[in-house]
Amino acid sequence: MSSLNTGSNDLVHSLAVRLMQHLVVPTFVLDAERRVTIWNHACERLTGIPASEMVGTGDHWRAFYNEPRLCLADIVALDEFDQLDNLYAAHTSPGEFGHGLRAENWCTMPIRGERRYLAVDAGPIFDDHGKLIAVVETLRDMTDQKRAELALQNLAARDSLTALANRRSLDEKLQIEWKCGQRAGTSMAFILADVDHFKKYNDHYGHQKGDDCLRAVASAIGATVFRPADMTARYGGEEFAVVMPNTDLTGANAVAERIREAIVDLALPHSQSPTADHVTLSMGVSAIVPNLESSLENLIAAADAALYQAKHEGRNRVVLATPD
Repeated sequence: MSSLNTGSNDLVHSLAVRLMQHLVVPTFVLDAERRVTIWNHACERLTGIPASEMVGTGDHWRAFYNEPRLCLADIVALDEFDQLDNLYAAHTSPGEFGHGLRAENWCTMPIRGERRYLAVDAGPIFDDHGKLIAVVETLRDMTDQKRAELALQNLAARDSLTALANRRSLDEKLQIEWKCGQRAGTSMAFILADVDHFKKYNDHYGHQKGDDCLRAVASAIGATVFRPADMTARYGGEEFAVVMPNTDLTGANAVAERIREAIVDLALPHSQSPTADHVTLSMGVSAIVPNLESSLENLIAAADAALYQAKHEGRNRVVLATPD
């Protein structure tokens, strides 16, 4: 009887392996020592690595990443759930779906030479005594959906005319950097810029030319502010803003002057301007170390007051906010 049971179990195991090999979902299986025992045909197509190179090895990571790191199946096998936040952009919590995990992440796919966004499921298999015997990992290519999602997010965060960040994105950035500045005790700067005599420009050249002017100014500002941590945004109408974390008044003034000069260098004709025969900017600059005695409103109001002063003093200039 035992030999019949053994034969039946072997047949079931063989059938299960064969079925897994032909699943349309990319799937691989690790044993308790985290060696690959199954690398199905769909996984071969996704990664570009044949099963003959992967089965029996423990370096399955190389199908997805440029350097050694844990895959989701490894985390399940090792019970190292504290690694999830560091390794995956999104994931479930242990126990949320039984013993398994779900996660999502960008993978470099070295053999394919392309980045893919993969949704991953990993679940353990135990014997009758509760001992781990294998972990099954399945993968879904979500790259197209992710790129579409990111494109929609980018559209929602951008000003449709200038392609700079919109006001909502600016407000979110200000809130985030203010909190970071509070924790770090570092100065945060804000630049507010206004196109001089823009109503006269619109009235004389027409709204289409006015839009072209704003796009050119936005492009010049964006090209001048190049630190990844900084943000350039359309503040509203012909006003633009720059958020500069970890920057004092002197540093922000230098950036503002570069912006002003970049707009002058555009040499956009403005025959109706009493200031110059070309388009110019007036700018107000403020900087504050975020603390309990200051606020974002103080930072913005100080830059706005400095901008008003720049206009009052003749425009085409940068004015720094006073300490009070």
